[in-house]
Amino acid sequence: MITALDMPADSAPALDLPLPDPAATEALGRALAPLLRVGDVIALHGDLGAGKTALARALIRALPGPQGAAEEEVPSPTFTLVQTYERDPAPVWHVDLYRIEDPAGLCELGLSEAFAEGITLVEWPDRLGDDLPDDALNIVLTFDWSGRARRARLHGGGDWPRRLAGLQL
Repeated sequence: MITALDMPADSAPALDLPLPDPAATEALGRALAPLLRVGDVIALHGDLGAGKTALARALIRALPGPQGAAEEEVPSPTFTLVQTYERDPAPVWHVDLYRIEDPAGLCELGLSEAFAEGITLVEWPDRLGDDLPDDALNIVLTFDWSGRARRARLHGGGDWPRRLAGLQL
């Protein structure tokens, strides 16, 4: 998992946000949706129960799509590994790599296509190793000192520092 100490010292500072309740996690997902573009990879880091799927679900529902998209069921892809959604500006690939033990199995998921042509949300991105794009947006979800609320640390390469500067919560 990426931590504050893993962030490159010469890069833009990370954006730290308190997430006092599930509604705040959902609000972050909705706020990120308008910033997304074709080819974006969002790496969702965090322990079990930290809110990765809740954040992904809110983000997916917030993107424009076919009628009913805002209410569409967005299950965790823990067992299917990949769920796809027709959205604008690109198809969304929601990927959960928790059960991946051998990186050789990643080729079968078609992630290179997702990275090039879609928007990809990856839970447990550490399983990608060096295949995680350098310009990915990393979102690290952690529990705060109370153990009830959470925090989000956002840090990305490419033009993510500029895009995050316009984040409206």
